Amino acid sequence: MGLFDSLNINASALTAEKTRIDIISKNIANANTTRTTGGMPYRRQMVVFEESKKTPFSTYLDRYSNKFNGNGVEISEIVEDQTPFKLKYEPGHPDADENGYVMLPNVDMVNEMVDMIDAQRAYEANITAMNITKSMLMKALEIGRR
Repeated sequence: MGLFDSLNINASALTAEKTRIDIISKNIANANTTRTTGGMPYRRQMVVFEESKKTPFSTYLDRYSNKFNGNGVEISEIVEDQTPFKLKYEPGHPDADENGYVMLPNVDMVNEMVDMIDAQRAYEANITAMNITKSMLMKALEIGRR
């Protein structure tokens, strides 16, 4: 394992969690958007994480060494939630159908807030791990000075 591998892994997680928070914020901001450019209500988005892929050369090197092969995390895709839209009876709304129902986004504020708290906690945990790694590296430098 390289000297800075753990910092790089935590940095990749911080980037991924920040993107997750951005997507959750986008969902919250569009919770009442009844018409997008496609003419339909906004559809909730979700972030899909996966382990970072290594380059083929580094994979070859790791096979012949006892190196830790953790790679961090990356975002594989951002997908749309396919749950059905909510219907609300509001006959005066410009987007109401002939029966007076408006299709609203499939964004549930409670779920979004729970996801936001979860992403925030994961972000904080990775910052804590980075600080611990930094502290360990500083202690190693102090030992090397003696």
